[in-house]
Amino acid sequence: MKPTEISTSEYNSYYQHYIDLVNNVSLPEALEIGLRNTPKFFKGITEVKWNYRYAENKWTPKDILQHIIDTERVFTYRALYFSRADSANLKGFDENIFAQNANANNKSIDVLLSEYIAVRNASIHLFKNFDDTQLKRTGIANDSIMSVAAAGFIICGHEIHHQNIINERYL
Repeated sequence: MKPTEISTSEYNSYYQHYIDLVNNVSLPEALEIGLRNTPKFFKGITEVKWNYRYAENKWTPKDILQHIIDTERVFTYRALYFSRADSANLKGFDENIFAQNANANNKSIDVLLSEYIAVRNASIHLFKNFDDTQLKRTGIANDSIMSVAAAGFIICGHEIHHQNIINERYL
């Protein structure tokens, strides 16, 4: 399944920007592209920039990488949950509370990238094993509809979005 094959009725319009950032490739391929590109991107950031904040109360690049990891975990949980046809409304999460409590700035870039790679490899396996019926299943997260496929493409676009922010405001 490619991003152009999912309907806008499968996700909240808030996520359109993320989905628009993803190349028109299959979901496993989009996840694998991120696995190749994201570690290279973050390794290219100079050490002096790792704890840089462009404004007060803004995240550092380390915070952003941890946020990408945490968000991927949340969205893969949603995808798994919806794929199994459970109809409960999953609660949203507060990204700022997550960031405040993740201690990303006390971790090395190698530790963060190792965690990213582990999470992404697990996500690739998860999404490769969903069949077309499961990918089309929907559920409710944060009071909005979301399909399994949309959750996967949102993961991919979300990391691209944050790399763009880093390029614009940090580098």
